Amino acid sequence: MILAAGAGRRFARRPGERKLLAAFEGRPLVAGALDAAFAAPAQRVLLVTDGDAELAAFAVAQARTSGRDADFEIVVAADAAAGMGASLRAAIQALPPHSDGAFVFLGDMPRVPAGLARELARALVPGVDAAAPRFEGRRGHPVLFGRACFPALLALSGDVGARELLAGLGDRLALVDSPDAGVLFDVDRPADLA
Repeated sequence: MILAAGAGRRFARRPGERKLLAAFEGRPLVAGALDAAFAAPAQRVLLVTDGDAELAAFAVAQARTSGRDADFEIVVAADAAAGMGASLRAAIQALPPHSDGAFVFLGDMPRVPAGLARELARALVPGVDAAAPRFEGRRGHPVLFGRACFPALLALSGDVGARELLAGLGDRLALVDSPDAGVLFDVDRPADLA
């Protein structure tokens, strides 16, 4: 799942400007997150939005280009304004019932290494409930949540996402060292695009 329903309040330079469609390295910012999600070993790819039609149209075109259009879905988080917890809930509710896990990519993180999702999947072994990358001692994204985490993700609220859930996993969180700082790089303000 790609979380792309945030308002981007810290980003807006002009009223109504959409952060995830801002140009980054010659493409809309969200393109990098879409690429990483489409490369993941996942049966379906869900883009969680607040109903933005332009963002949805771009994502559908990217899915078609990547050959993932048959297993791509737009999920509208009706209560997206309530924060990241609402987006995560909407995505978990939209998963196929037999799902063993779910990758969570953030739409404003365009430099996630392409092969990273496979490494995270290999780290999700018995006794491990989630896997995340780490760069120079700092936990990054995306995160792969095992089915055991779904009830806690469904109970999230506010704009803190799953940070507390991950902190509480202890040794049930596998950290996969990444040589790439892309697991930490996100775009919050227009200056970050440079």
